[in-house]
Amino acid sequence: MNKPLVIDYYTDILCIWAWIAQRRIDELNNKFSDQIKIQHRYLDIFGNTAEKMQRQWSQKNGFNGFSQHVIESATPYENAPINADIWSKTRPSTSANTHLILKALSLCYDDETSIQMALVFRQAFFIQAIDISNISQLYGIIQQHGLDKNQIKEQITNGKAMAELMLDYQNAKQLGLKGSPTYIIDNGRQTLYGNVGYRVLHANIEELLKNPTNDLSWC
Repeated sequence: MNKPLVIDYYTDILCIWAWIAQRRIDELNNKFSDQIKIQHRYLDIFGNTAEKMQRQWSQKNGFNGFSQHVIESATPYENAPINADIWSKTRPSTSANTHLILKALSLCYDDETSIQMALVFRQAFFIQAIDISNISQLYGIIQQHGLDKNQIKEQITNGKAMAELMLDYQNAKQLGLKGSPTYIIDNGRQTLYGNVGYRVLHANIEELLKNPTNDLSWC
């Protein structure tokens, strides 16, 4: 059996375009099944939201302007519902706490559990307008899903979850990634960035599956 095509999928949990892309990720997994392996990675886009708003949105009505931008961006996508309170009333201070807990979940349980909870956290923010930068809120959501908060705390306390998160952040920086989401396919043979449509993703993955690395020629 051939090894699956690996896709390193870099996102920030608070990124609207990653929320919109969720349906495409689900479709890719359904279409290609065990032919691909999507490895969820994280990068720092909303590490300090107050600074980001000051730097990028101070002339465009700050958090309220960004909120309107997010709502308008999601409007064409029925599978990416948005609560109007996000960013205008619910203003997470950072995405890093959520990323850190997701890394702890991978260590405590497995990557699949972490991936499932990433979707739960996104739904909590984008649909329910819950502040997922708040550790207490995150632990509450975790317990609602029957996961052991103490095991997760242990992986944070011993530094292992932070080490895994820093590895993602450092790799994203070294790779020069420009934003979220970014798809790095087959160790960099193809890199796609931003609001990439499903058909484009499908076509690129299909082509790489048809032409594995050892079939390539170059000078």
